[in-house]
Amino acid sequence: MKRLTVFDIAEMIDHSLLRPTLTNEEFQQGIELARKYKMATCCVAPYDVERAYKGLNGSGVLVSTVIDFPHGSNMTAAKVYEAQLAMDNGASSLDMVLAISRLVSGEYEYVEQDIHQVVECAHARDISVKVIFENCFLTKEMIVKACELTEKAGADYVKTSTGYGGGGATLADCYLMRQSTSEKVAVKAAGGIRTLDDVLAYRAIGTKMIGTRASAAILDEAEKRYKDGSLSEVDPSEVIAKINTEE
Repeated sequence: MKRLTVFDIAEMIDHSLLRPTLTNEEFQQGIELARKYKMATCCVAPYDVERAYKGLNGSGVLVSTVIDFPHGSNMTAAKVYEAQLAMDNGASSLDMVLAISRLVSGEYEYVEQDIHQVVECAHARDISVKVIFENCFLTKEMIVKACELTEKAGADYVKTSTGYGGGGATLADCYLMRQSTSEKVAVKAAGGIRTLDDVLAYRAIGTKMIGTRASAAILDEAEKRYKDGSLSEVDPSEVIAKINTEE
């Protein structure tokens, strides 16, 4: 299988600084960690966007933030306002939670328009939008429908979870999401991803980004394997076989 570099892993990682009890000291340590490893993005709470932008300036690490997190139950106008404010403060990527209860209720036009209006204001400023489904609340059929609506709404990513629901990412869900969207839409996994082996398995089935708090451990292991020549891609067929066996 193809050999990988540490950067191949780092560019997948969105370092999460969303824990509700995060202290100022822990926030600063997280920013420094993201700079050190040159991760793709650092995901912070909306009130931390401005200071994250200042802390990461010049590092090449983008600032992402969450919109209507974690339940997606606010009105669309409020989501759009929150998105605009986040971009004004320096956010380069937005992770919005879709209207979960509306999806479950079958109000598909509402869900699509809710996403579309946030996407429209973000794309006007060349900012990407990831749509969080919170898969632990959804059936497989609902996940497929959410993928369809997200793509129709023009979003850039489908994302598994907030990390604060009743469950996080699973390989089966990410594989289903990858199969349910075109190549125009990328897949992001978040929630419970703690090891490099986890990341490599998700990568093998087409997951582009990983949201995690365990970034340092993952990248330290990647550096170790790179040095000993064992940092390589995983065979997708092995991961798919595992998914099929577990189902």
